[in-house]
Amino acid sequence: MKDGKNLDSHGTEINVTPIKEREKSIHVNSGECGMNMNCDGNSVSGSVSQRACVYCGARVVLNPITDAYHIVHGPIGCASYTWDIRGSLSSGEEIYRNSFSTDLREKDIIFGGEKKLTEAIKEIVEQNNPKLIFVYSTCIVGVIGDDTQAVCRQAEKDYGIRVIPVFSPGFAGNKSMGYKAACNALISLMGEEKQEKVEGINFLGDFNLSGEMWMLTNYLKNLGINIISKITGDASYDEIIKAPSATLNIVQCAGSMTFLAKKMEELYDIPFVKISFIGVEDTIQSIRTIVDVIGDEEMKEKAEKFIEEMFAKTDKELAYYREKLKGKKAAINVGGAFKAISLIKQFNDLGIQTVMVGTQTGKKDDYEIIRSISDEGTIILDDTNPYEIEKFVKQTEADILVGGVKERPLAYKLGLAFVDHNHERKHPLTGFEGAINFAREVHESVNNPVWKFIKQEKMKGDDNYVKELCELECESM
Repeated sequence: MKDGKNLDSHGTEINVTPIKEREKSIHVNSGECGMNMNCDGNSVSGSVSQRACVYCGARVVLNPITDAYHIVHGPIGCASYTWDIRGSLSSGEEIYRNSFSTDLREKDIIFGGEKKLTEAIKEIVEQNNPKLIFVYSTCIVGVIGDDTQAVCRQAEKDYGIRVIPVFSPGFAGNKSMGYKAACNALISLMGEEKQEKVEGINFLGDFNLSGEMWMLTNYLKNLGINIISKITGDASYDEIIKAPSATLNIVQCAGSMTFLAKKMEELYDIPFVKISFIGVEDTIQSIRTIVDVIGDEEMKEKAEKFIEEMFAKTDKELAYYREKLKGKKAAINVGGAFKAISLIKQFNDLGIQTVMVGTQTGKKDDYEIIRSISDEGTIILDDTNPYEIEKFVKQTEADILVGGVKERPLAYKLGLAFVDHNHERKHPLTGFEGAINFAREVHESVNNPVWKFIKQEKMKGDDNYVKELCELECESM
């Protein structure tokens, strides 16, 4: 900031004039501490927000448990909305890819849906012989007041299996509240009794979207670290109930799993550390943090040799992409702040400047870290909306947007390169291999010749637009 004006790192003035309700959710990094970001609140009903509902937050955490059955107690739309929502990979059961619903209609809403839920549980038990069923309460159930807890409790007595209610009516909070509801359901599954300790760790907060859990647990196993349970990517009922016996929890997705880690520390005396395997820098730091906490000297030596070998190989391949990407500008809009922080570091390593960064579930401490590692003039957003993303992407002249499925159409509409770092990606973007995959995807997207033919909206009214477009076409031939 200079003379009361918001300036980017090149001294260009940034025009930020939000509506009153958004004033404390938009911040331009001036290099000063204490930005007082308004965050971690509930979205106003009816407002245009990127933040998902409570039910969605609960479902995305629990859905990757491969042998669990998920009954959505509510209208069919809720079940279809989250069907196979994360595309998580499995090495065992595939039943989690299905979605079951009580399909509540007008009559059920008037007279109650408990009987329908009881019948749905009975049908699944008789046809499939499950070990575990989750029952999600949606908005309408929160309104009509069905006692899902009593129905689930009775089902456990009748069938001798775990039937766990997940209290997730969407209007009761935000996506973060859904994470907590899922974590409470996991605690219910594990039970509150302590177990005899086994030397090993629980890996919390990776959902195995593209096989990352397999890759990262292989890293740890090669160092001699025993994995007790994975929560929840490629997890199973049998391994989750063993989780209380672990001696350490590592937390990859801080937004969804810190609550669970704190509860497990309280109930089972399991300490935890937050880690991130996104990008080379954070991957190296995470490996060192884990082995330091375990405290085995031989393991530390193995870790340093592994890091040296993998870094040399990875850095050599990244050198090519650094040359191609140097000087580009990136905008970020993701769910968790831990991912945004890692992405800023990753872009810095590639020579790319982050000009905008937003999250859905960031906390004040997270935003302070984002401020400290981003350049002066970087726009920082909490729970932003499509209008703001479009405005600031254009204003900062970003070359690429990193986000999820909701941001993809917006990026393409703006003629902007895009990388999906969330639900729909088909290759791992974590660890050393993931760092190479990410750099390759950014390069292939931002340096794609197609962008030569797609001009920004400001050129549409230019008389020379068609002429310039033709010249570009001739140059590419």
